[in-house]
Amino acid sequence: MAITEDKLRQTFSEGGAQEIYQEIKAGSDFLGFAKIYAFSEDCRVARSALWGLTKANKAELSQLQVIINDLINQAMQTENSSVRRLTLNILERLDMSENDLRTDFLDFCFEHMMDVEEYPGIQSVCMKLTFRMCKFYPELMDELKRTLEAMETDYYKPAVKCVRNRILNGKLKY
Repeated sequence: MAITEDKLRQTFSEGGAQEIYQEIKAGSDFLGFAKIYAFSEDCRVARSALWGLTKANKAELSQLQVIINDLINQAMQTENSSVRRLTLNILERLDMSENDLRTDFLDFCFEHMMDVEEYPGIQSVCMKLTFRMCKFYPELMDELKRTLEAMETDYYKPAVKCVRNRILNGKLKY
């Protein structure tokens, strides 16, 4: 069955996301699929498309490297937390170089990793992305470590505390 907006609008399960992934994989056009569906104004379509894309391996996702700035913009601008979380998860799996550093995105990640009102999945991936961006600059890495050390961990969920501790203990690698 071909992927359509209607099918994406009706995908609400892990199995459905796997089906979407298998169809994208069969067509070998992860970039084309992302350009058509991942940025849809219909949040249900975008969410399902991104969910399917998260099933891809790193080599398959590498096709999306050319739209990294579009994905960053979406993560920062969407009001839908599912679209934000899925987009951030895809970004976390893409290559990031010193040339990709965007200060607006770094600020966004810093803000959302510390926001106790944010969902833990978003906080955690923002913390990982912040770490990846800061590792290019010792002064930024020092700022990140000071920020993480100052966190009142009582206010955060275990997933966030785990990523924090892995960074502080030098166990998070990229």
